[in-house]
Amino acid sequence: MLEPRPHAAGSGLTFFTNPMSRGRIVRWMLEEVGQPYETRILTWGPDLKSQDYLDINPMGKVPAVVHGDVVVTECAAICAYLADAFPEAGLAPAVGNPARAAYYRWLFFAAGPVEAAVTNRALQLEPPAERAAMVGYGSFDATMDALETAVTGRDYIAGDKFSAADVYVGAQIGWGLAFKTIPARPAFETYWTRLEQRPAHRRATELDDALIPAQAEG
Repeated sequence: MLEPRPHAAGSGLTFFTNPMSRGRIVRWMLEEVGQPYETRILTWGPDLKSQDYLDINPMGKVPAVVHGDVVVTECAAICAYLADAFPEAGLAPAVGNPARAAYYRWLFFAAGPVEAAVTNRALQLEPPAERAAMVGYGSFDATMDALETAVTGRDYIAGDKFSAADVYVGAQIGWGLAFKTIPARPAFETYWTRLEQRPAHRRATELDDALIPAQAEG
């Protein structure tokens, strides 16, 4: 099903999502980019496992973005791709800018250690202390300490300007605080409070929240 959009067509962007998924991260990123995009809502089950969609994402999950002939999956990758594909939005430090290092570092830290540590704790699958070196994040507490370092004493995670890394890291922290999978440390709350007030985040939330009742009924 296609969600009606107020924008005119023109960017060649198609967004595959479900409002009750990590697609909310990409929706926020798309609203920050400010380009027109078509939204296709996929229901759990048959839609995601249809051959048409598996040709786009063999994992059979959302989100995914198609930009012309290019397919991008995985939230962090989509955020990074969109920032580079639409540089006029100013959502990534330029190549050669020292802030680019922090941008990559924390974007992929959140996609790797943070995602894994939070998921494993929620599933009660944390490694024993003597085997912590075998997992990329070491321990949940060490991961949270490093994440706290990343957001302490600065407005944004990569230099003095908001970027796609803030979309992804911020979404992870915001989600974690809401569902209590990330500890409510003051640094996390301060960082997230700043980001959730962004107009693009508010628009994205309103768009997805409006779609939830239909999905819940389905």
